[in-house]
Amino acid sequence: MRISLRLLWVVPLVACLGYVLSRLLVFKQIFFAHAGIAITQPEVVAAYPGIAENPQHIPKIIHQVFHNWKVPGNDTLPAGWAETRQTCIDLNPHFEIKLWTEKASREFIEAQYPWFLNTYDGYRYPVQRVDAVKYFLMQHYGGIYIDLDNGCNSDLTPLLYYPLWVTDGDRGTLSNNIIGSRPNHPFWDHLTRSLLSYNWNWLLPFVTISYASGQWFETAVWEEYHAMLPPPEKSSPHEHRLYRVLMDGRPGADPWVLFNWQAGGGGTWNNWDNQLFWAIGQHLFLFSVLLFAAIALVVWLGLRFVRRLRIRRRHVRLEGRPGRVV
Repeated sequence: MRISLRLLWVVPLVACLGYVLSRLLVFKQIFFAHAGIAITQPEVVAAYPGIAENPQHIPKIIHQVFHNWKVPGNDTLPAGWAETRQTCIDLNPHFEIKLWTEKASREFIEAQYPWFLNTYDGYRYPVQRVDAVKYFLMQHYGGIYIDLDNGCNSDLTPLLYYPLWVTDGDRGTLSNNIIGSRPNHPFWDHLTRSLLSYNWNWLLPFVTISYASGQWFETAVWEEYHAMLPPPEKSSPHEHRLYRVLMDGRPGADPWVLFNWQAGGGGTWNNWDNQLFWAIGQHLFLFSVLLFAAIALVVWLGLRFVRRLRIRRRHVRLEGRPGRVV
């Protein structure tokens, strides 16, 4: 019994360390190398003449979502977003263009995915409903989703011959700003159902938004999905992995020949902690080292405290023995 009592403190410590390590492994998957097939925008365009005879996977639909949580009920786009959106309309006249307002989005969820409506309505931050509805639109309709602060530089037809793709800034998480897919792809079924289990309040607004429905969430589920796929075989013509269209905006990166971004047009969901995590993202390796050092320091201090506590208790027991000379 005495040994068991002495070891009681080990159980929560090991459990805590195990949880921390598991979270660190998850964050490693989220922020570093990603599964799937990376392809640049110039490569997509260059490949199009050779694959144009292949079956078209993605329907010619462009989805965009506008939820005006600052002035509810006002569905008039800000001038900058309307201008950016018009570039996609002008360059893709053969596409159906859908703009999903707050009312239309909720009616769509209620009609097609009623099992998710309570979660949808219960989101703490309005932008989470924007994140969620874009995933369900991909699952139900397929097509290409584009954030309103992203525009088009050319015809998007070359992207229609890949069954599913997301965009990747090639530095951190994947992006859900621009995504494309055929309808009813199993990835979206896995992702939309995962919205329930990931729906946690992480106290910090940025973390809650990112990890419950946003880009961290999308990236974590992306890695989960690829982990379930059979390994690629050179002898097999069938490719199970999904595609990452690279959109690295840093100098020297491949040019954005398909899309553009309206500088200063996004960030409508920013909270007080966004700048903190932006700084972490800019120095991710340094932050990882400091985090590991902090965890190691806490563990060392905890073990030292427990050791001193055990020594103190031993001295108390010895002093309390009958016949002990002090």
